[in-house]
Amino acid sequence: MKKLFSNFLLLSLTSLFLISCEKDQDMAVANLSNASGNLSVTRNTLVLTKATEAQEAIKFNFTAPDFGYEAAVTNTLQFGLKGTNFANAKEVTLPTRATSKAYTGLELNALLLTMNLPFNALSDVDVRVKSSISSNVAPVFSNVTALKVTPYPLISFIYVPGAYQGWNPATAESLISATSNGIYEGIINFPSNGLSFKMLTNKSWGPPEYGAGSVAGSIAIGGGDLSAPAAGSYRLIANLNANTLVFEPFSFGVIGNATPGGWTTDTDMTYNNGTRTWSVTLPLTVGVIKFRKNDDWGTNYGGANGELVSGGGDIDITTAGTYRVSFSTVTNTYTITRL
Repeated sequence: MKKLFSNFLLLSLTSLFLISCEKDQDMAVANLSNASGNLSVTRNTLVLTKATEAQEAIKFNFTAPDFGYEAAVTNTLQFGLKGTNFANAKEVTLPTRATSKAYTGLELNALLLTMNLPFNALSDVDVRVKSSISSNVAPVFSNVTALKVTPYPLISFIYVPGAYQGWNPATAESLISATSNGIYEGIINFPSNGLSFKMLTNKSWGPPEYGAGSVAGSIAIGGGDLSAPAAGSYRLIANLNANTLVFEPFSFGVIGNATPGGWTTDTDMTYNNGTRTWSVTLPLTVGVIKFRKNDDWGTNYGGANGELVSGGGDIDITTAGTYRVSFSTVTNTYTITRL
């Protein structure tokens, strides 16, 4: 009888313990579901300019969510395009226990440009704080704050002196980063006797000088000469964050029965990284011309009245002579000037 009573008492205590645990767990879940932070900003409309880029542009202030107990919380600012529900949001992790985050105009502009927002145009951006305590627990979010922002272009350059132009940094071609994000692009034509080059951050010799890295496709400060794969025109993509360099064959030429090569051989054009235009001086007869990429009809341009159209019609040449021909896929225009 005594043994039976002891077993009954043990079973009762166990049941009470389990019920208590379930209630505690339910309470914790309830606290998590009710937790939220609050976000506010000093300004909701920002027109950013280079002239004021060093000044504070905006400050985000927030209160941490209450999880019902002392928890190690990771707070992250999320920036998303309006209407996307923060899909592909840009995230900035905040320092532990921080309750605010300020941005200068330069810092905020750089962040906005990583979202591919247009220059000098108004865009709507939503901001919120994501708070997490564990990878096993769903994060909670603050209120959403709406911003109207106008970023400005943040262009930077690196320079590419080499054998193709006499190793002169002052006159070297440049690679351009439209957002100063460490990734630079440009087009350079390398002759067969001028494949070697280096990359500089200034128009003069001196550190940092980027050369060849230890593995193919890599770059390193202080490395030896870089080299184009072969003679020709290439689009160079230099990533100074990942220390990589990519070469893509990239050329345009003029073709047509008005050109010296007819419809068989392209007359190669030269690219100007500063003006972003392709140009060539050549003799033309009465007939027609078009522009095409990499000696192939996969990408070609035509059009009338100076308007460049992808896949457009033939461009008429009505008088024979020597011409300066140029076009830009940035402005979608072309010019044909008789010399």
